[in-house]
Amino acid sequence: MDHTLSQYYIFYIVALQGNISKAAEKLYISQPAISKSIRKLEKALNTPLFKRNSRGVTLTEDGELLYQHVQEAFAQLEIAEQTLERKHALGISHLRIGASSTLCKYVLLPYLQSFVAANPHVKITISCQSSYKTIELLQEQKIDIGLIGTPSSPKTYEFFPILSIHDTFVATDTYLNNLSLREEDSNIYHTATFMLLDEENITRQFINNYIKDQSLQLDNILEVSTMDLLIEFSKIGLGVGCVIKEFVQTELDHHVLTELPLGLDIPTREIGFACLKESRVLPPIQSFMEQVAAFETGNA
Repeated sequence: MDHTLSQYYIFYIVALQGNISKAAEKLYISQPAISKSIRKLEKALNTPLFKRNSRGVTLTEDGELLYQHVQEAFAQLEIAEQTLERKHALGISHLRIGASSTLCKYVLLPYLQSFVAANPHVKITISCQSSYKTIELLQEQKIDIGLIGTPSSPKTYEFFPILSIHDTFVATDTYLNNLSLREEDSNIYHTATFMLLDEENITRQFINNYIKDQSLQLDNILEVSTMDLLIEFSKIGLGVGCVIKEFVQTELDHHVLTELPLGLDIPTREIGFACLKESRVLPPIQSFMEQVAAFETGNA
């Protein structure tokens, strides 16, 4: 390979600008130097990369193919530069964590307590957003670690699962008894008030898809904004709440709530800590992930 990175960069800028003179202004080099570099690259690759016209240049079919790969390569280099910049700026002083309010309360706290005990001088920022927003913040590198469900793009993230969760339907015995007394229809899907998280919630969409796959229909739905409210509304007998079983285990053990025997086999889901793969080497992220691993093995 007798062509250099600088030739690829010149090719990349010319393709972006669509004009050699504009590329020359951006690169602070002469137009003849750019044309010479492009000719050398075309000769090395044995194919024309641009078509010249009166208004500038356009990519050939081979040029378009090369541009797609070169664009991705330079994007990765930019990410690497940003990662290094953040590494030098942050050191081990700052860690930004994102999670939904539900996962903050029921899952994050013990891991956070363990990390703070081992790293008392690290500044920690917690962003309580929906899981969708947490994933978005991760992608934008506005947080370092997100507590989320299994990512849909595993190649992008380093994911450390910590808990399997089970979605279930619960209610009070009083609500169920009153329902059976006032309703002649024995089909609970038609008669009960089912309390679900709002439509934008990942858990709600998961349940919606499962119900659709089972060809079921819930006639009476009450949307609730948070899992905590779902649990509290279920406990006062407002309806049947679709909750995460692990988060109401105490209520189930003390018979405050009853798990409905609906005969549903809802698949379990994994939740865990995720970070961008290129950010895994940053000291605060690496330290947190190591602490999580130690916590899981009982060595924290």
